[in-house]
Amino acid sequence: MALAQWPYLILALLSGLAVSGFPRNPSLLLGKRSLPGGAVDGIEVYSTKVNCKVTSRFAHNVVTTRAVNHANTAKEVSFDVELPKTAFITNFTLTIDGVTYPGKVKEKEVAKKQYEKAVSQGKTAGLVKASGRKLEKFTVSVNVAAGSKVTFELTYEELLKRHKGKYEMYLKVQPKQLVKHFEITVDIFEPQGISTLDAEASFITNDLLGSALTKSFSGKKGHVSFKPSLDQQRSCPTCTDSLLKGDFIITYDVNRESPANVQIVNGYFVHFFAPQGLPVVPKSVVFVIDVSGSMHGRKMEQTKDALLKILEDVKQDDYLNFILFSGDVTTWKDSLVPATPENIQEASKFVMDIQDRGMTNINDALLRGISMLNKAREEHTVPERSTSIIIMLTDGDANVGESRPEKIQENVRNAIGGKFPLYNLGFGNNLNYNFLENMALENHGLARRIYEDSDANLQLQGFYEEVANPLLTGVEVEYPQNAILDLTQNSYQHFYDGSEIVVAGRLADEDMNSFKAAVKGHGAINDLTFTEEVDMKEMEKALQERDYIFGDYIERLWAYLTIEQLLDKRKNAQGEEKEILTAQALELSLKYHFVTPLTSMVVTKPEDNENQTAIANKPGEGPLDAEEVPSMAYLTSYQAPQTPYYYVDGDPHFIIQIPEKDDAICFNIDEDPGTVLRLIQDPVTGLTVNGQIIGEKTGRSDSQTRRTYFGKLGIASAQMDFRIEVTWENITLWNGDSLSTFSWLDTVMVTQDGLSVMINRKKNMVVSFGDGVTFVVVLHQVWKKEPAHHDFLGFYVVNSRGMSAQTHGLLGQFFHPFDFQVSDVHPGSDPTKPDATMVVKNHQLTVTRGSQKDYRKDISVGRNVACWFVHNNGQGLIDGIHRDYIVPNLF
Repeated sequence: MALAQWPYLILALLSGLAVSGFPRNPSLLLGKRSLPGGAVDGIEVYSTKVNCKVTSRFAHNVVTTRAVNHANTAKEVSFDVELPKTAFITNFTLTIDGVTYPGKVKEKEVAKKQYEKAVSQGKTAGLVKASGRKLEKFTVSVNVAAGSKVTFELTYEELLKRHKGKYEMYLKVQPKQLVKHFEITVDIFEPQGISTLDAEASFITNDLLGSALTKSFSGKKGHVSFKPSLDQQRSCPTCTDSLLKGDFIITYDVNRESPANVQIVNGYFVHFFAPQGLPVVPKSVVFVIDVSGSMHGRKMEQTKDALLKILEDVKQDDYLNFILFSGDVTTWKDSLVPATPENIQEASKFVMDIQDRGMTNINDALLRGISMLNKAREEHTVPERSTSIIIMLTDGDANVGESRPEKIQENVRNAIGGKFPLYNLGFGNNLNYNFLENMALENHGLARRIYEDSDANLQLQGFYEEVANPLLTGVEVEYPQNAILDLTQNSYQHFYDGSEIVVAGRLADEDMNSFKAAVKGHGAINDLTFTEEVDMKEMEKALQERDYIFGDYIERLWAYLTIEQLLDKRKNAQGEEKEILTAQALELSLKYHFVTPLTSMVVTKPEDNENQTAIANKPGEGPLDAEEVPSMAYLTSYQAPQTPYYYVDGDPHFIIQIPEKDDAICFNIDEDPGTVLRLIQDPVTGLTVNGQIIGEKTGRSDSQTRRTYFGKLGIASAQMDFRIEVTWENITLWNGDSLSTFSWLDTVMVTQDGLSVMINRKKNMVVSFGDGVTFVVVLHQVWKKEPAHHDFLGFYVVNSRGMSAQTHGLLGQFFHPFDFQVSDVHPGSDPTKPDATMVVKNHQLTVTRGSQKDYRKDISVGRNVACWFVHNNGQGLIDGIHRDYIVPNLF
């Protein structure tokens, strides 16, 4: 299987506080005048909170920092967070004096145009860049007026990979000043149950740590909290500088009564597989080592130290050989030899005598190693039930023999023929890492950079430990035929001890009674099949506590895995295949609001009395593609758009008004009465709106068109524990367990902190959550003797500013800016309604000009709204298909 990257999380919170006009240099910072209360040059960081919620290995992390400017003049404040390279940023908001500037994820090509314009104006600044071994740094700065407060909030998500038998979150904390309210909170929910949970800090004594740290776990839930007081943060009793500078590490693992675990939520599933107690499969391993002149000195000594340690750990059932390459290629033995004590002793002497020399011939060295492994298998000189691995270490690029990267890749791919994995270790930065990574990926392996530090030998040993103990080969994860859609990778060459295989997908039929998964693999002694049968009813009961953490985590986990694997495949794809993979990854990145190499985060912020836009991009390991935007933020002037609004009314007709275009898009959803549709879902604010369809009182004949409407709406706030059920007969409010019921004959206003509900007799209901979200539900009453139609409801979103950038649903997905182009307007089948071609979300659609009614201000007559009608239940306009938005019930 593909080996895990360590799930690192490192925070350098507000490490760059600086007065406007001074460089943000940490070394300058430490020498600045400190004011009482922890303020530095008038800027006080009074709150820093890190909230990590992990559900089934999927981590949702929110970093929030609040600061105030006590000075008499405006100051510049910076917010720095170092996050894992394996994570995707999902949201960023900047709040100044109560006004929030949200982040939006856009296609990188859109951002590229803004970048080029910004460069021409000289407006560039670093925002997201690679930082260290496993990190990227997110940085944004803003001028804060005298006496003003600012809040920075960054959200990112990642799948924690299992490494050497545990999941690890590693936080490096350095707030640079005393913080009145400093807190790290980690909540873990694992349906399998938590078996171990630990936390430790390197920068604080155990005595102080004991009172600042709490950790506990029981059953499925685990909790860690680190909340040092101001005195505990001080580097000495009378000091005003902070000792919070070091590592905070959380590790955990789950119960494994069964080798596999399947979880299903809302039609998406995830399958975890990590068997224990199996005998290790013998392996044949060839080490291909660069001994060119550039390896001279410490790099060569560290490599030899690591190889000697690895030789101590090689098992007697294993076979091995060494191939050294510089300008030419030399081998320790002509063929693989068993790891007997005598051979290990001889190999150690060979390693100690290695000398650096000459050029770099990667091609011939790899082909020699591959040939050696193939020959051993063909001549049956290694056990039948064994596996092969090739590990190459190099610190430079090929410069003798075949030196074209694409030709070396082709030669290696043809020689291996998919039979075993290639692992490439790149020592230092003076090499083409993209080449090493692409070559490893297309041969079922991975690349790892070895950093030129004092622990380089430990890095090499650590990598070998990950692949030292294969328990299964040829692993295939199988599901019932035609039962699964959109499956992530389900075949792996190896399963290594201490790791975990994760497969996710979507059920074709959510109403199936049972779900069966089988994992097949070749073990050291025999072939094994692990079967897991899931009863859907029992699964629902088992996962009732899932809201303890956050909502549709399995769907987001599936999207994360899918994007990650599409991007890996894209690295070696060409032509049309690459275009398809790019389009698929881009569509998911935009839908789930992930900042990936294909998208950019656009942050609107105030600067010098005008709105400007900062763009954050995700950097890669290697050099920048010529077509990609550098990892920079850039500022462009920005005009606030008119407020758009969105609604669904009538049959049901969905209308999306876009003021920037002075136009609207509309579509219908044709579903059976009783169907519940997800209209809005915001995992950040906890707001959801669902609607249930009703039909007519009596069915029509086949020659007549069926008409349906919304007859019931459910509006819920998870944060307030508040729900509203609206029908054409009455309105029911739940505040926790307290229930209130009103009819449409009432005129009443209900208020509480952050919420107001106004019922206007026989007309409408207005629901407001704070100042940023307002919904209007319109009651349509028909003539009581009307033989066919019921009373029904319309739903209008008149203010969505307070909804987060992660909002989704049939209406909610359009709260994010999107663009469309209409061309080729021509007569349609109805002379009064022309057709046209629309390009939207990478789809080309045929649309029809028409109009719908807006009853928000005039219930009886309404106002005509011209719109472009998208056919086939909005297909091509909405993300996915309309059935993706069907949910089991109103809440």
